[in-house]
Amino acid sequence: MASITLIKEDDLIQSIQDALQYISYYHPVDFIQAVHGAYEREESAAAKDAMAQILINSRMCAEGHRPICQDTGIVNVFVSVGMKVQFDTEQSLDDLINEGVRRAYALPDNVLRASVLSDPAGARLNTKDNTPAVIHVDLVPGNEVSIHVAAKGGGSEAKSKLAMLNPADSIVDWVERTVPTMGAGWCPPGMLGIGIGGTAEKAVLLAKESLMDPIDIHELRKRGQALGSKNFGWKFLRK
Repeated sequence: MASITLIKEDDLIQSIQDALQYISYYHPVDFIQAVHGAYEREESAAAKDAMAQILINSRMCAEGHRPICQDTGIVNVFVSVGMKVQFDTEQSLDDLINEGVRRAYALPDNVLRASVLSDPAGARLNTKDNTPAVIHVDLVPGNEVSIHVAAKGGGSEAKSKLAMLNPADSIVDWVERTVPTMGAGWCPPGMLGIGIGGTAEKAVLLAKESLMDPIDIHELRKRGQALGSKNFGWKFLRK
């Protein structure tokens, strides 16, 4: 039987701070591999040049420990908390996470741009530390805490789309029709997270969660071609 795990306040705050600093200058390995794979397959000289520049910039950011993008993102946090976990703190979980965000964005060695406003429909005052984060918490069996942190840029967030389709409508057709309308307001390369089913907010949450998964589109394409299927990615995208 699993024993109780005690999570100390300072350890959780420090973990959030470290994670946000880390992702500000390191791309995940799967992203680098996916861009490199796309580069090798690309036939357009202009597109190849753009992807090469992305890879060069990524390496420069990793070596210099400086932000990958000037838009260092709205902090999204997905937390899975085991039922046998106890937090050694008087604060709420949201407060602990936001303190980690606050420290990460104000770290003197690598200050990150704060984008979040306290009253986006009114005075539009910047909170100056990028809080509050957007936090999702699940209670799960076990005695461990798992935290996934993403800093989602405002440009890509603004391109989010939601549609309530009729049962007979084609999801594939909707995606192919919608993506070209998004324009160039997001930073390339774009990654699509697609959530299907449930209520409106559940579908959007599924879409965002899917972006936390490894990028394996090249493998999916190979698998789809082998099966002779046009809709190679939908099982994956539904999570």
